[in-house]
Amino acid sequence: MTAPAPALRTGSAAGRGTLLAAILASGMVFLDSTVVNVALPRLGAELHATVAGLQWTVNGYLLMLAAFVLLGGALGDRFGRRRVFLLGVAWFAVASVLCGLAQDTGWLIAARFLQGAGGALLTPGSLSVLQASFHPDDRGRAIGTWSGLSGVSTALGPLLGGWLIDTLSWRWIFFVNLPLAVGVVLAALRWVPESRDEEISRTGGGRRFDVAGALLGALALGGVTYALIDAPARGASPAVLVAAVLGVVAVVVFVLVERRRGDTAMLPTGLFSSRLFSVLNVFTVVVYAALGGFTFFLAVYLQNVVGWSALLTGLATVPMTVLLLVGSPRAGALSARIGPRLPLTVGPVIAAVGLLLLRRVGPGASYWVDVLPGVALFGAGLTLVVAPLTTSVLGAVSDRFAGVASGFNNAASRAGGLLAVAALPLLVGLSGTGYEQKGALADAYRGALAWCAGLLLAGAVLAAVLIHRPPKQSGGPA
Repeated sequence: MTAPAPALRTGSAAGRGTLLAAILASGMVFLDSTVVNVALPRLGAELHATVAGLQWTVNGYLLMLAAFVLLGGALGDRFGRRRVFLLGVAWFAVASVLCGLAQDTGWLIAARFLQGAGGALLTPGSLSVLQASFHPDDRGRAIGTWSGLSGVSTALGPLLGGWLIDTLSWRWIFFVNLPLAVGVVLAALRWVPESRDEEISRTGGGRRFDVAGALLGALALGGVTYALIDAPARGASPAVLVAAVLGVVAVVVFVLVERRRGDTAMLPTGLFSSRLFSVLNVFTVVVYAALGGFTFFLAVYLQNVVGWSALLTGLATVPMTVLLLVGSPRAGALSARIGPRLPLTVGPVIAAVGLLLLRRVGPGASYWVDVLPGVALFGAGLTLVVAPLTTSVLGAVSDRFAGVASGFNNAASRAGGLLAVAALPLLVGLSGTGYEQKGALADAYRGALAWCAGLLLAGAVLAAVLIHRPPKQSGGPA
C-alpha cells in the first residue's frame, strides 16, 4: 500500500496548527538546553549540590539526548510520527514537573535523565512531522518558519529563564513547560496528521531501529562521563576505574555490533568510509565541546564571582544567538560559493579570540565593555561554523543516508558538550563546593576558557588541513 501524499499547506488552519505544535515543542527542548546553565548557582545553593551534582544536572539531559535521538526518530518512522511525538511531549512535561519538584540533587538528576529521554522522542519528531505532513511545495517554507521561530525561542530562553529565576524560583524554568506541553498536545490532536514509513511498518525492517546500538552508545557515554565527573572527588577508585573501562569496552562493542548489522544499524559504519564525514564529526565534537564548556562556566561565574543577577546572566549570551539567527543563512551561502574550508577554519579562530577576551572579566565588570565584545566575537565565529558544517556533513554522504548522517552529527554535537562539562572541572581542579568560592571559581573559569579556546584552535587546524568541499556541493557524484 502506498502512503497518501502529504497535503498540508502553510496557509491553511491545519498547516498553521501543525507548525504551532512543532515550534512550541522544539521551544521547550531548546529552552531547557539553554536556561538550566543560568539556574545552576541558585539550584546548587538551595539543594546543596557539589560541582558533580551540577555537572550531572546538565549531562543527564545531554546523555539521553545524544544516545537516543536516532532511536527516537526510528520509533516515529515505524509506529507513527504523531504518536511518538505526543508521547515525547507528555513524557517531557511529566519529567519537567518532577525536575521542578526536586527536593535534593539525586531527585533532580534522575528527573533530568527522564527529561532527556522525552526530548529524544520529541526532538526528531517535531521536524519529521513537518517533513511528512506538508505538501512538497510548502515544505521548505514550513521548515524555514520552524527553524526561525525555534531559534527565537532559543534567544529568548535565557531572558525568560533569568526573569523566572529572579522573580519566582529556579523551579519555574521547569514548570513553565507544562502549559507549553498542553498547548502542543491540543494543537497536535486537532491538526497534526498521522504518518509513518509504510515500508517499515509493513515489513518490520528498516534502517536505524537499533535498540542494542542505542543502549551501547548510552553505556559508552555514561561510563566515560561518570569516570570524568567522579574522578576529582574519588580519584582512581574502583568505581571510577570500572566506569571508565566499561565505557571504553562499550565503545568497542558498539562498533562491532554496528559493523555486523551493516545498513540496518542505527549508525551504518559504511558512512565512515567517507574521510570527510569522519573529519567533520570529529570537528563537531571539538567545537561543540568548547561551546558546552564555555556556557557551563560562564553562567556560574557571572553570578557567583561577578555578582550579576540571573536575568543579566541570561542577557549576556543573547547576542551570540542573535548573530547565529541573522548570520547563519549568509554563512551557508558563502560556504556554497567558496567551499567550507575557509569558514570552518576562520570561524573557530574568531570564536577563540572571543573566549580569550572573556577570560579578563572580573568582579564589577561592565556588560558593554567587558562581556559583550567577547560574546559577540564568539557568536560571530560560531556563525561561520554552524551552517557550513551542517551542509558539509549532508554533502559528504549519499542522499539515502542524509537522515542518519544529520542525526549522528546532532548526537556528536551533544556528546561534545557532555564530555566537556564532564572533563573541564577535572582539568581545572574544580570540585566539591568550589563553585561557591570566588577565588577557586575564578581560577577554574580562566583555565576552562583557555582549554575551550585551545579546542577551537585545534578545530581550525583540523579544518585547514583535512576539510574540503563535499563532492555533491561541487557537482561530483553523491
